Amino acid sequence: MDSYGGYRSQLVGELSAKGIRDLAVLRAISEVPRHLFVPESIRHRAYQDSALPIGGGQTISQPWVQARSLELAKLTGRDRVLEVGTGSGYQTALLAQCADQVFTVERIPALAQAARAVLSATGARNISVLVGDGTLGWRAYAPFEVIIVAAATPEAPQPLVEQLATGGRLILPIGDRVNQVLTLMVKQPDGSLVTRTVSDVRFVPLIGQFGFAGDLAT
Repeated sequence: MDSYGGYRSQLVGELSAKGIRDLAVLRAISEVPRHLFVPESIRHRAYQDSALPIGGGQTISQPWVQARSLELAKLTGRDRVLEVGTGSGYQTALLAQCADQVFTVERIPALAQAARAVLSATGARNISVLVGDGTLGWRAYAPFEVIIVAAATPEAPQPLVEQLATGGRLILPIGDRVNQVLTLMVKQPDGSLVTRTVSDVRFVPLIGQFGFAGDLAT
């Protein structure tokens, strides 16, 4: 018996009150067990609308930010999605509910391994996980209708722009290591991007060849 169902319903109500309208996104949040994706010591906080630490200096993002990102993606259920920054795997699980295929890249092996285990336990079958530099994307499965980046970057990584399908949506937080703006970019037939800024956010930095400098092994 799922003793957390009521908490998920409360979270859905809270997100609805904050302006989330996409019914597929809200349904995914009502079904995916977020408490399984956070450390057991803070599981009692799993359904708060707040970011939580998951170890290794990483976080599971605020549910509103993840819901807004998915809403901006305008997922149809037929999309091929690239997620940069698997983290806990929670957003990956939400994407799996709303898309056809999800390809997710995580630079920290321990996080990728833990996410694989939880995602498997929840029954997700349309997810592929790669350990590597997410700023390089996953060219073998491009183009992607949607790319969601779950870490802050000073600008859109060029490989991700190249791997975005025409008409595709790229959602990412752009800024410095402290202050960022959630941004939606839509790729035009001529390869240009139409950009829309959405809201101020706070993410950990995107480490990689086309992100912030850092040690990819940590």
